[in-house]
Order: sequence, then structure tokens, then C-alpha cells
Amino acid sequence: MAGSVFGTLVRLSTFGESHGKAVGGILEGIPAGISIDPEAVQEDLDRRRPGQSAIVTQRKESDTVQFLSGIFEGKTLGTPIGFLIENEDQRSKDYDQLEQAFRPSHADFTYQQKYGIRDHRGGGRSSARETVSRVVAGAIAKQVLEQHGIRVDAFVDQIGHIQWTGAWRTPLKAVSESTLVRVPSLEVAEQMEELIREVRKDGDTIGGRIRCVIEGVPAGLGEPVFDKLHAELGKAMLSINAVKGFEIGSGFDAVSMRGSEHNDLFTIEGKTTTNHSGGIQGGISNGMPIDFRVAFKPVATIMKEQETINESFEAVSLSGKGRHDPCVVPRAVPIVEAMAALVILDYLLIQKATH
Repeated sequence: MAGSVFGTLVRLSTFGESHGKAVGGILEGIPAGISIDPEAVQEDLDRRRPGQSAIVTQRKESDTVQFLSGIFEGKTLGTPIGFLIENEDQRSKDYDQLEQAFRPSHADFTYQQKYGIRDHRGGGRSSARETVSRVVAGAIAKQVLEQHGIRVDAFVDQIGHIQWTGAWRTPLKAVSESTLVRVPSLEVAEQMEELIREVRKDGDTIGGRIRCVIEGVPAGLGEPVFDKLHAELGKAMLSINAVKGFEIGSGFDAVSMRGSEHNDLFTIEGKTTTNHSGGIQGGISNGMPIDFRVAFKPVATIMKEQETINESFEAVSLSGKGRHDPCVVPRAVPIVEAMAALVILDYLLIQKATH
């Protein structure tokens, strides 16, 4: 299947469907001799896994990763890292009604039109179940980046109309990870959790936004003209299920600003007094923290009855069954971190290899 490979020097290939036997991937380009902590990889998988709290899907998956190759005695060999995560808790009968009918705003219709065949069980390849492989690869990339002094942190800063507008500091990571919604405020977390519970009770879903801050990135990463660093980050984020928007630095707020307000003035240390650029200028990192946001739509599968069509283009009624997230955003935090880490590591190695 075209489109299942990501990256240039650091390349991730993923495989598997939501209700298949397993999902997994092959990660290439990781330098040899890097110490890998499997427990840290599993921790990120646990942050993404279903069934972790009352406000996410109750599908029960241990998401235990099995490394098949590329790591020996705790260190990378420089060869492809193969890994596998078995699917353990499929309830395919919950999706029988989708064998013919298409969920509104879901990939059911487009996959059928593209391939003429689809796995309707849990969405098959279009399911967010695929992202478990990204988290494994990203967790490895994060460990490599840490050895270069680079840290990747993502957190929720909006669910529906409720926003967190505080200033990010690394110690707030512990706060965000202590809440069910992964927001850096206990007060805001309570409001967001209540909103998600209300939405779930109503048989509906809701969207939100994740902010990611990458600290320690050296100046000079990025490949103009078409391979700008923020362009690759945008591609990475928009490849995640349910993502509908990406903005870096001031983002869309920049349209209402003047250049005199928006320009990031330099200090004699080579830093800037503000960071409206989000750490990237001209497609190249400038040494400031890379700061971007990712917008997620409401999950398409809802428990309310909706009008749709079947494969014969006949009008039918459909309501969701089974176990689904009322809001995918809290579980998407480690996915955003993973994709960001893969991009930064890829460009770090490209810089070392070509400049």
C-alpha cells in the first residue's frame, strides 16, 4: 500500500489493520550503538493505549511491543528495527452494519472508492489503531534526541470551547500527565473532563487541540526550498488520524498583526526576544524552541442516528456501535510527540550527513 512509509534517512514503514492479528513496523536509519530503554517505549504506548481511563474508548489492549530485530543487549545494531504489537480485544461483530453502509465524515467511503474493497472492521487500515506503530518508533527517536539535548513535549491546550492559556514550562509536563486529559492545569482539566463526559452521555464526540514544544533544537535544521522543517512537521501532523489543522508560532493569529509586532528581534546572544516564528525561519530552525499546535476534529463515529448511504448509493440510517473515543485528543498526545521526534531526528541526521 503506497503511503505507508515516512521519512528520509530515518524511515518508518507501518503495517496492520485495526481488527487484524497485529500491527507493527520497521524503523530504519537509527545509528548503531544507541542504548534503548524498552520500558520508556512501553510508557509511551501506555499513554496512547485504549482503556486507560473512563473518558476514552474501553477497548482493552495491553499494547505490549515485541522487538523482532535491530536491538541487541539493549543497544541498536544500526540495522532495521522490526517490532510487533498484537491486537487482543477486537469485537468485529460491532461493525457488521458497516459492511455496506458508510459512516459520515469517515474514511469508509473514500477507501471503498479508491480500492474497491475495504476492511470494515474498526475501519481497517484507516483506524487510529495504526498510530501505535508510530508511537514505538517515536519513542525510540525521542531517546536518541535526548542524547543530543533535545526534548519533545506535547500536551492538550483545548477541548471544545475550553482552553488553557498559560505559559509553557517543562515542569508542567508532570501536571499534564497527572490528568486524564493531559492539560497542564488541574482546574482546566476538571472542566475538560466534565465536558467530555457530557458529550459521551449525549452519544456525541468533540474535538480539541494539542500544543507541542521542542526544546534544544540547534539552529540550522531544515532543507529549503520544498523540504522546509515546518513543512515536514505539518505533513507529519496532518498524517495523524482526525487532524484538520496545523499552525506554528503565531499561526493564524499572524494575519491580524503588523510586521513591527510580529518580528522576532535578536539579542546579541543570537536568540530572539519573542518566538512568533515558532523556532523556524525560512524553513530552518533558529535555535529557539519549536512551538506548534495541531487541531483535531470530533471523532466521526457517534452513537446518534444519522442519514447516510450504502454501497449501492441508497439512503440508509446508521448509528455507531461498539467502543469509541468521545474525544481522541488526550490519547493523541504521545502520537504528536512521536511524529515530531521522527521529523527532528531525521533532519538532525540529514544535517550531519550533508553539511
